Amino acid sequence: MLAAGYKVNVIPAEATAFVDGRVLPGHDDEFVATMDELTGPNVAWEYLHREIALEAPLAGPVVTAMSQALLAEDPGGKVVPYCMGGGTDAKQFSRLGIAGYGFTPLWLPPGFDYYGLFHGVDERVPVAALHFAVRVMTRFLAIA
Repeated sequence: MLAAGYKVNVIPAEATAFVDGRVLPGHDDEFVATMDELTGPNVAWEYLHREIALEAPLAGPVVTAMSQALLAEDPGGKVVPYCMGGGTDAKQFSRLGIAGYGFTPLWLPPGFDYYGLFHGVDERVPVAALHFAVRVMTRFLAIA
């Protein structure tokens, strides 16, 4: 987000930019170095809000239950770890020692532009994707 000036025909005395940096676990120093490089020596920058990047262990009963529920509905599926770039309440719970896991199983048809629709004015998923999600989540809750 950018903000500068108050009038179209006046050169602003200062400009402000806000960058939403989603940092991978263990890459804080790389983010700082990149920001320093991109802004250059004549621009000062600071964190307006800073949170830790979270990582949750993959070995354990919750991940096993998620995998079993998913593979029961999609035997050809591949369970892989994923680092989500969005914000969640998991950061608040992590301060209490509680690991958080995202689990949103959707089956999307080939060619469906999920990320192109994400947070857009026409954000949607097919009804069949929701039916799949309900079946997987029902299994997951029965196992967990």
